[in-house]
Amino acid sequence: MNRTKLWIVLGLIAVVGGYFWWSNRSSSGSAGAVKYTTAAVEKGRISASVSGSGNVTVDQQATIDPTISGTVTGLSVSVGDAVKKGQVLFSIENDQLDVNLANAAASLRQAENAVFSANIAKDQARDAYNTRTGTTLNKNILKQKIESARAGIVVAEQNLVVAKLGYQKARDDASKRRVTSPIDGTVNEINIKNGDDLGSNASSSAKVTPIIVGDLSTVKASVSVNEVDIAHVALGQKAMMTLSALDGLSLSGTVEKMDSLGTISSGIVTYSVTIGFDAPDERVKPGMSVSASIISDVKSDTLIVPNSAVKTDASGSYVQVLSNGVPEKKSVTTGLSNSTSTE
Repeated sequence: MNRTKLWIVLGLIAVVGGYFWWSNRSSSGSAGAVKYTTAAVEKGRISASVSGSGNVTVDQQATIDPTISGTVTGLSVSVGDAVKKGQVLFSIENDQLDVNLANAAASLRQAENAVFSANIAKDQARDAYNTRTGTTLNKNILKQKIESARAGIVVAEQNLVVAKLGYQKARDDASKRRVTSPIDGTVNEINIKNGDDLGSNASSSAKVTPIIVGDLSTVKASVSVNEVDIAHVALGQKAMMTLSALDGLSLSGTVEKMDSLGTISSGIVTYSVTIGFDAPDERVKPGMSVSASIISDVKSDTLIVPNSAVKTDASGSYVQVLSNGVPEKKSVTTGLSNSTSTE
């Protein structure tokens, strides 16, 4: 500790915010004396924080949006219901899927038969070539038949691959008529009802996701931090959060993720920061507005004065201390500061 700080901490009083004139005019009209506002230099703990605001999100969330068309039937869940992975949420009626599957199966059988026939043709051409006696011309013709049969096998096998893929897709599409939940969670949103035509919904310009399921045990706070403050935010920093919908509730958390690329809106650049709750509260719901104070730095056992006590001039920062009732300028080196105090 240098001599200036030592001199301050030993009991000198900093002059805060300048001074004001105090007058107490008596009947004789005499003027009053100058009076100063002061504050003691303290030794203690100071922290700086970065503010951000945003919403509560669900880290593990699934959108159930079938890629097939048809009529919704058997919708068996409501918003707020707990569901298990693999549980049927609703079904889709579409008889054309059965027709497509039957056609694909027929095409697969035809392709398999074509490969079988092509191999027989090749074997017959080879046998004829090996057993036939005659002119060189006849031998060349039989040899060309063998090559043609081999080419036919290649084409038939390629067609078989395509037929297998078509059959697999038809089977997959048919199985999608039973729509299940891909995760354990809670139904957060339902935008369909029994009788709705998913084909019409899919072609609409205002398309919405039929069902959203989220694991509410993975709720996070996603807040935006401006470009000036983001440099002071780091993974693992602690944060305190409040929610406008839950008056009086304050929750602690930890910074888990930060976007590398900012978002520009109205000329302002912000970065998304994800904060995990240390102890999730069941009252916290997805979509709620949240304000976060991220603790960016902490100093302990350091000299602290009110912000208004620190002044600057061409020489740097200084405070004023009273010496025999007269303010005296003392140069200081400042460190961490927040909305009320400076190190």
